[in-house]
Amino acid sequence: MPTAKLACFAGVEDPRKQNISHKLEDILFIACCAVICGAEGWDDIELYGKSKQEWLEKFLELPYGIPSDDTFRRVFALIKPTEFEQSFRQWIQALIQHLSGDVIPIDGKRLRGAFRASKDSVIHEVSAWSCQHQLVLGQVKTEAKSNEITAIPELLKLLDIQGAVITIDAMGTQKNIASCIVEQQANYVLALKGNHSTLHEDVADYFNYLDKQKDTSALIADSYEDIDKGHGRLETRHCQIVQNIDWLEGKEQWAGLCSLVKIHSTTEHLLDGHVSEDIRYYISSLSCPAKDMLEIVRAHWQIENKLHWVLDVSFSEDDSLIHLPKAAENFSLLRKIAMTMLRRDSSKGSIKGKRKRAGWDNDFLLSLLQTLNSK
Repeated sequence: MPTAKLACFAGVEDPRKQNISHKLEDILFIACCAVICGAEGWDDIELYGKSKQEWLEKFLELPYGIPSDDTFRRVFALIKPTEFEQSFRQWIQALIQHLSGDVIPIDGKRLRGAFRASKDSVIHEVSAWSCQHQLVLGQVKTEAKSNEITAIPELLKLLDIQGAVITIDAMGTQKNIASCIVEQQANYVLALKGNHSTLHEDVADYFNYLDKQKDTSALIADSYEDIDKGHGRLETRHCQIVQNIDWLEGKEQWAGLCSLVKIHSTTEHLLDGHVSEDIRYYISSLSCPAKDMLEIVRAHWQIENKLHWVLDVSFSEDDSLIHLPKAAENFSLLRKIAMTMLRRDSSKGSIKGKRKRAGWDNDFLLSLLQTLNSK
């Protein structure tokens, strides 16, 4: 039988000073169970609690019954997100042994429903995703998309990334971020676009020069091509890596920089024969084979497909109307806790299906809660 003192909430202090009827650990426990089982707001959490009250009373005292939706709303609007996030990270660290060799994409997402007056007040969150362990490692709030640049180093310093490979889109291709990664004894693969126009142009010009040469064996460190067919498409990806970069102006400003990468993708749509092309450039501190580099670059998209997409589709995050800043941040973390539980379950089924099953089957929910208390 689980205890109401869940490990993922161990460092969260009760922010209430008076009028305390319900234990904080009971409120957090019920809210966590409710979100795992499909709750999307405070009314849902209260409804879940009342529907499962007999079951909850097996391990919660609940002297005043199930808290009201206003109580859940008020408590989560008072809890400090920084405390909540720290407890979450400590719990995640207890679940995994190390991140060495892992690919960790970092990307931002905004809580679209967390505003009232204007879109300028929308909350942005920068998250780190573990491709190896298939879970969120941590998140940091930022007030605007542009502030991801300052939030990323803050997030990196909260994580033990030694031996890992950090991948970030062009927004995070910054000299100070590269330095932060190298200082923590990790490697990086950073996308290169127009935000560094001179560097992007120099790298693109050099690869274009190589395309015109008959013999590039002495200039290209490695190349690899793979072909992927499915969903009515035939996609060919060609990866080239250059490691002789003595010619590159300003290279010393990028900590650990040793490789330039070009990935040329050609997609043929088999139904209508339409062909599209995409060329992307990266800078990296890795000196690895082109095949490995291509896998790392492709792994970056996990944060979109397995985190952001799941939050929007399976947890309806974009439709959430929770707008109070602290409450929105804390509820966002509740979704990530629930998603972690559901992903760590080895049984078959989608995230959405498992949420329904947890709501219908108390034994299945109990099996998920064992992970919540893992240390």
